[in-house]
Amino acid sequence: MSDRSYRFTHAIVRAPADSATAGLRAVDSGAPDIALMRRHHADYVAALRGEGAVVVELPALEAFPDAQFVEDTALCLQEGAVVMRPGAPSRLGEAAEMAPTLARFYDEVLRIEGPGTIEAGDVLTTETEILVGRSARTDAAGIAEMARLVARWGYRVRELETPPGVLHFKTDCSLLDAETILSTERLAAAGGFDGYRVILTAEGEEAAANAIRFNGAVIVPDGFPRTAERLAKAGYRVVSVGNSECAKLDGGMSCLSLRFSPPKAG
Repeated sequence: MSDRSYRFTHAIVRAPADSATAGLRAVDSGAPDIALMRRHHADYVAALRGEGAVVVELPALEAFPDAQFVEDTALCLQEGAVVMRPGAPSRLGEAAEMAPTLARFYDEVLRIEGPGTIEAGDVLTTETEILVGRSARTDAAGIAEMARLVARWGYRVRELETPPGVLHFKTDCSLLDAETILSTERLAAAGGFDGYRVILTAEGEEAAANAIRFNGAVIVPDGFPRTAERLAKAGYRVVSVGNSECAKLDGGMSCLSLRFSPPKAG
């Protein structure tokens, strides 16, 4: 079994814009502090570089308040990339903005044409399959179109349900290694992870489920000590990064980067 689903050479990030204070959110918990968000973002980039990543830092897009959440715009695989079609109309332009950057690294950049919608925050790529959760942002037609596109590269897509009230599938889970998924209890209870080892987030620390495995580290949002301890006891090296301001916009660790090993240097 390979480790292509969590060992990468590159990451793409985008600087938060001043307009991020107007970003989408399910619950209004106050405007984010942009200066603090940028400090956290710098710490996040440093954590990726600390794991050997070549980080491509894109400039802020003031016209798109949620543009720092680059993961939703594309699915990056070894063979090619797929530009998503976000379910939030205000985010459609973000995907178009990402396409030229992806073309630097991939000979084949495909696009979801619609009418379905899909955001990569609902997509969990493992060693054996691509799990996609239906959500308010990702519908069955979007999943079906993506499945047709990635089939040319030999990937199998399995459609799952995102729990009610949860923005994205990966809000509640993340890949830890080829056999292991970090998950909230509510998502694990749905039964979609049969065949995987599951580590549950601690009670009250569900937001810690959105982490990323990047090479030798699991990068988690700061402030969830019991979940971090569970990961450490399971043998993972944990790196914590502040995320309080992005969390006000429903953003987590995976949202802030596209992680990949491109077929060309870029």
